[in-house]
Amino acid sequence: MDDVMTESLLEGMAESVLDRQSMSAVKAAVSANLLDLSAQSDDLSLLVSLITIVMPRNEAPEDLAGRILSQFGSVASLLSAPEDALRGVRGVGTHMVAALRLFREAALRLHRSRLQADSVLADRASLYAYLTARLAREMVEQFYVIFLGEGDRLIADEAQARGTVNHTPVYPREVVRRALELNASAIILVHNHPGGDPTPSRDDLVMTQNIVAAGSVLGIVVRDHIIVGNGRRHSFAESGQL
Repeated sequence: MDDVMTESLLEGMAESVLDRQSMSAVKAAVSANLLDLSAQSDDLSLLVSLITIVMPRNEAPEDLAGRILSQFGSVASLLSAPEDALRGVRGVGTHMVAALRLFREAALRLHRSRLQADSVLADRASLYAYLTARLAREMVEQFYVIFLGEGDRLIADEAQARGTVNHTPVYPREVVRRALELNASAIILVHNHPGGDPTPSRDDLVMTQNIVAAGSVLGIVVRDHIIVGNGRRHSFAESGQL
């Protein structure tokens, strides 16, 4: 995503909740890549800065930041938290929730933009950073498909199913049908394990084999199946399971 598109995104999502001075600070943070969830950072300092931007009248941003981190543990977990959990923290209101959603979306789009310049699999570090930011701290299983075109370039990445804490129903025919609709020649399967251990289950192995079989009939190649845990991941391709 270029600078113009990033600025348009930020303006469109936050115009109703942030004033111009706050928006300038947010865009500066994005430009400085402070939202890179794969980077090591001082979560308390970052959160205090965010509170100061969004809630300039708050006289004790350190106290609110401390309460938030006590509840969620890290900024990365905070950005993935459901809205009702955010509002359960004393001092977190509509403006703060909106700003956190803005920051999360900006972070994800920055990660995603790095996948569009070349073959998605040419830079696995960027791919893993994006998938970790999107899925690592989700509380239920979600199944995504990354659709690839010529040269394994990104066409789209879409959520296909959302399940429970340990199961997501996936239908191979729907995955292949969508790949054909997008004129994709290859796909990468992705899902998360909320428990944190990315080791594939028997169901994961069977589901992968079924999608590979369904895709092969119509010329759709499964390049990889990546399972995202909390701080860990498992690649079927890299482990020789595909």
